[in-house]
Amino acid sequence: MKKLIRTAAVAAAAALALSACGGGGAGSASNVNPTGDIKPRQISWLLSRPADGAVINVMKKVADEYAQTHPGFSLNLITTPDRPSYIQKYETLAAANKLPELFDTDATPFAQQLAKQGKMVDAEKLLKDLGVYDTYRTNALNYQRFDDGSLYMIPFQFELEYFWYNKALFQQAGVSVPKSLDDIPAMCTALRKAGITPLALDGQDQWPLERYVSYQPFRDAGPDFLQKLKKGDAKFSDATGQKTVNWISQLGGAGCFQDGFSSQGYSDAQNLFTSGKAAMYNIGTWELPSLATDKLNPAVRNDVDYFTLPATPSSATAANEYVATSGIGMAVNSKTFDPLVSDFLKFALAKYPSEYAATGALSPTTNVQTTIPANATPLYKKAVDQAKDLGSKLAMPWDTQLDPTTNSRLQQELVLLAQGNVKPAEFTSTMDSTIAQNAPKFFK
Repeated sequence: MKKLIRTAAVAAAAALALSACGGGGAGSASNVNPTGDIKPRQISWLLSRPADGAVINVMKKVADEYAQTHPGFSLNLITTPDRPSYIQKYETLAAANKLPELFDTDATPFAQQLAKQGKMVDAEKLLKDLGVYDTYRTNALNYQRFDDGSLYMIPFQFELEYFWYNKALFQQAGVSVPKSLDDIPAMCTALRKAGITPLALDGQDQWPLERYVSYQPFRDAGPDFLQKLKKGDAKFSDATGQKTVNWISQLGGAGCFQDGFSSQGYSDAQNLFTSGKAAMYNIGTWELPSLATDKLNPAVRNDVDYFTLPATPSSATAANEYVATSGIGMAVNSKTFDPLVSDFLKFALAKYPSEYAATGALSPTTNVQTTIPANATPLYKKAVDQAKDLGSKLAMPWDTQLDPTTNSRLQQELVLLAQGNVKPAEFTSTMDSTIAQNAPKFFK
């Protein structure tokens, strides 16, 4: 919690610094085709991705191939997988005009400030200039867009988020796949009575619980509620806001999450589900290797299935619309964008999709087919094929949309609400006040 508060403080300070220091790459953001000689050197990419993950491994391979015909070239990968720590580093470097040639960022208000100051290359123009724009999934690109529709980040992955569940535990408790979000608290009560932990949650990282607060508004009012809420044009005290506040309180009251969830991390939640001790686990397709291959515990392997975010006929969004992200995007520093960076990106973006799909992952492009691993269960292909049937509305993760101070406070208050330490009315008052105080600084 202290780390998040510190991160928010740094973000605010960085934002003020950015307002004061123009310059940098200002005016060059639209220059997507720099002229001149290609002079090989080391370029750097500041990342917030696992060091042994598919994105980094594939890009290492691609960079090595490029270096074979461009002696002297190398790609320096600087990774900080822990997102709060990464954001602190990224925003501090941005404020000092010291970002490297490539850097990871979500489509946050902070990143939009960078783009408006001309410090990031226009990714839509760049992808079109490189001739690859039309190969990208529409949803993969839209996830990276700012509120005004502009695109300054390039996606390197595509993930769908599901509720994975254990069929045997459902049967044991006498429950079935929920038809609506409102069914889940009662399901949790039934599972608890059967001695089963209902939902495995990584409470330590806080963003997984924040996913839950986004679900009811997305189904009740569509994506517009978040766009209004984050600017102070909608409130938690509104009918839609109250629906999600009360729902989170009900989830906590029904014991939906494991005991002590707030101090348990990512691997704790994963192990709780994969060991057969929790009935449900809300996570994305990046977890397919641990959920739908022979790496999964044989005792539960044949019992695992998934359902998508429940929807009813009266929902504002369709059953095939839920959280479908292209992850953190890669931005290109306009200040250091030159013929070498342009040429490397042209090479890399042509090579990357097929290499990435070969790892068993969903590519952000549609011109390649995911290779289903030899050790996969039938569930793997089912989960991947779900990408063929997606609606156009996106359930955006709130942590990429809210201003930093509001987001940090929301994450803290959600834990307290789910634990029963604050009442819905207290939560509502705190969050509406926080948004009113902080949103105007970011959404002018």
